[in-house]
Amino acid sequence: MIYPYVIIATKGRAKETYILLDYLGRQTLAPAMTLVVGADENDIAGLNDHPYAFSETCKVFISSKIGLTCQRNAGLEALKTRGAFDGNPQNFFCAFFDDDFRPAPDWLENAATRFAKGDIVGLTGRVLADGVMSGGYSEEEAAAFLSGQKPPPKHWANQSHESETDCAYGCNMAFLGTAVRDLRFDENLPLYSWQEDRDFTGQCLRLGRVIRYPDCVGVHMGVSGGRTSGLRFGYSQIANLHYLINKSTVPFRAGFMQAGRNFAANIVKTLIPIRRDADYTGRLRGNLMALFDILRGKCDPRRITEKGF
Repeated sequence: MIYPYVIIATKGRAKETYILLDYLGRQTLAPAMTLVVGADENDIAGLNDHPYAFSETCKVFISSKIGLTCQRNAGLEALKTRGAFDGNPQNFFCAFFDDDFRPAPDWLENAATRFAKGDIVGLTGRVLADGVMSGGYSEEEAAAFLSGQKPPPKHWANQSHESETDCAYGCNMAFLGTAVRDLRFDENLPLYSWQEDRDFTGQCLRLGRVIRYPDCVGVHMGVSGGRTSGLRFGYSQIANLHYLINKSTVPFRAGFMQAGRNFAANIVKTLIPIRRDADYTGRLRGNLMALFDILRGKCDPRRITEKGF
């Protein structure tokens, strides 16, 4: 059996991460190692008291740099330092879960079974329900979706058939050792690191196929805490895609269409407020700032880390 590692990069969601550790403790195929990577002490408060954290197969620590890509890379480097990548890279994979993702008990086992066929380098699972689309789900709702007590809504990540993809969904994705041994997340995509999953998938596609795999089931609660500001996120919606198009990990057409959809949605939702929990006005301002920076040749995803942004 191929064995799994798990990396959880968390920011501002210690409570949600604690519950995710409950879910990992119930996996039918236990992780060979789980690494929880925070950016400061508040991110990991209380996690070392979790029963799962007392085992030798779970480590909680703070990254020297803040941001999703930095924290995931810190997890990968920690695995490398521990010798996890020394063996045959076909014999292990690394799963990346958002701290507010709730995997079914057989997520890792089903991923291992699929990787064992030897024809893919990455996969992303079936998200029964995605709170990002609806304003967020509670723990009770997530459990109800997983148990079948609550019927899942129709959305883009809830498909019941296997298919190839050019973008694994970052809340729940896994990659074979041949990829994670050498590839890293792009730290030029700072903070929330929007589209980091598309970029990493683009790198992996040079090594083999990446698929959507419906047997790896879970729920993404879409908790709002820990996310970046509307202005920063809006800037990233344009700037990150512009950067990745130039990097050639995102095709021009796909990146242009995604940026256009973001811009149009932010205009509509600014004029017709639908969700009060999302700052669409800030996102639109960020979009416009990024477009202006593109026109003057100064667009850089890292600008959102500048003082006063």
